[in-house]
Amino acid sequence: MRRKLLQYFSRAERLLWGLSVVFIVGSFCAFDRENYLTLAASLIGVTSLIFNAKGNPIGQVLMVLFSLLYGIISYTFAYYGEMITYLGMTMPMAVFALISWLKNPYNGRRSEVKVNTIGKKEIVLMCLAAVVATGVFYWILKMFHTANLLPSTLSVTTSFLAVYLTFRRSAYFALAYASNDIVLIALWVLASLADTRYLSVVVCFVAFLMNDLYGFINWRRMKERQRA
Repeated sequence: MRRKLLQYFSRAERLLWGLSVVFIVGSFCAFDRENYLTLAASLIGVTSLIFNAKGNPIGQVLMVLFSLLYGIISYTFAYYGEMITYLGMTMPMAVFALISWLKNPYNGRRSEVKVNTIGKKEIVLMCLAAVVATGVFYWILKMFHTANLLPSTLSVTTSFLAVYLTFRRSAYFALAYASNDIVLIALWVLASLADTRYLSVVVCFVAFLMNDLYGFINWRRMKERQRA
């Protein structure tokens, strides 16, 4: 099993995942040392991303688990927007994405999804839906006195685009998640000003950003290879 995994991932992918794990564990030891839930969520999350970068449905299974743990972590700092977004949108959409990826394998291979291309009309409708979702969530988050309201609301927008594009099997889902990572880095930097333990979460999303950028690059390669 271990040998198959080593052969499945390229040397660059193994290096990316390994460095991500080292940085996450290192930051946990440096800034936290107590909240093992944060450590577990970070390791599960970064592992899901390396599978997602390969178009492997296992990544979506791990994303469901990460969303659950991250929702709990967000609740501890009154980031209700993150909690609601991940538990109410990202987690169920990961389930739908899992079903979509399993139904659309490339050449019958369950380990790789067939990359899809969405049209201009669908892109316009997606953006309009994102605007509506952002407006609705803004008032909900304001009602719950969410900490750092504006970046929390922006996180809803980027998360909505990311989960939709993931479900539709578009290569741009990884780019949308990278945008979301940038917003989350800012959010948890603000949180770490009040509690330095959250610096480990900042490092986690920096690692996520690197993995999502790689995921976008690899999905573009997959698309070209599948077309050829």
